[in-house]
Amino acid sequence: MAEFHNVTVVKKANIYFDGKVSSRTLVFADGSKKTLGIMLPGEYEFNTDAKELMEVFSGNLEVLLPQHSTWQTITGGQSFEVPAQAKFQLKVTSTMDYCCSFLAE
Repeated sequence: MAEFHNVTVVKKANIYFDGKVSSRTLVFADGSKKTLGIMLPGEYEFNTDAKELMEVFSGNLEVLLPQHSTWQTITGGQSFEVPAQAKFQLKVTSTMDYCCSFLAE
């Protein structure tokens, strides 16, 4: 899906890692949420509450998912899922444009 319709955009940005990661939250009519954001090159660790689907529109990164011992390479046009209540690590090697969908279990 190239665009979203009938959403509420939260004006306050989500800013992490001294501004190297930022996003805006979208809230849909059914209450579901997504964030649209940018990550600059760097290494990051995130914690999740809900299950997430990370869609990478552009950029390159490696991800170390929970209970995995090897890094997975992700490029623009690919996606990956993160389980709820988990930590995951990213090594972003080129500026990443992404959408994070928070999924119901």
